Amino acid sequence: MRFASYDGAQLSYTAVGTGPALVCVPGGPGRAVAYLEDLAGLSATRTLVLLDPRATGHSEVPADPSTLRFDRMGEDLEALREHLGLEQLDVLGHSAGTLIAQAWASAHPQSVGRLVLVTPSDRLQGGERADIPAIKAGFAEEPWYEDAARAEADLEDAPPSQRASLERLARPFSYGRWDERCQEHAATADHQCSKRALLGFGFGAEEVDLAALLAGLRAVTAPVLVVGGARDGLTGVESVQLVGSCFPHAQTIVIEGAGHYPWVDQPQAFRTAVERFLL
Repeated sequence: MRFASYDGAQLSYTAVGTGPALVCVPGGPGRAVAYLEDLAGLSATRTLVLLDPRATGHSEVPADPSTLRFDRMGEDLEALREHLGLEQLDVLGHSAGTLIAQAWASAHPQSVGRLVLVTPSDRLQGGERADIPAIKAGFAEEPWYEDAARAEADLEDAPPSQRASLERLARPFSYGRWDERCQEHAATADHQCSKRALLGFGFGAEEVDLAALLAGLRAVTAPVLVVGGARDGLTGVESVQLVGSCFPHAQTIVIEGAGHYPWVDQPQAFRTAVERFLL
């Protein structure tokens, strides 16, 4: 299904499941929404409105590339709310998608029903992710660890031609375990990512008034749930509390054994936590 956003851009979404709508915003940045799957079975109690952000998946590449910036994509959520005919939206954002969700919530606090932020980026809050080295060190006995650690170290100065292969080797740090299920999920990134959307996501971000954006989050009176994974080697655990502290009515949970994609490696714990919050 498609809808016209505020500037006429045609954006695509898929509705899966039954029950009240839950709009789902993927991360990446620049990744199509398919990797969210059905969020460990949340579609049994919610209609998941799986949104492909601009220039990803089946959504249109906008005429104005500046609209790919994360805060401007927040306006796509508001346009989707109007398209669905809802007074308020329940929204779930993952990773970089939590930046879009936070930008939308800040600009339109009255439009927020319930907000779920999964393994969030804390870039808006100026987080340092100081806990990530210790989280990664916790994988030291894994057979893939040395190759992954070496790949991460090489990424810093790697030419563009080598980055994709190094990123593949480093992927295990994003999961709580590295079994066949998680490997299959990780491999989907090879064909779901849009470089155009990635480059546009943070372009011109220095122009964003972060103080105003964070002040807007304090005006969100709706309930907020921030979900982290105890083994998340990408955004860590400290980010969970930091992001949660920006909202007046937020609760946080860190799922043991989970990485950056908790619906993949700890599906039951993830589904239980989110369903309880959305009741």
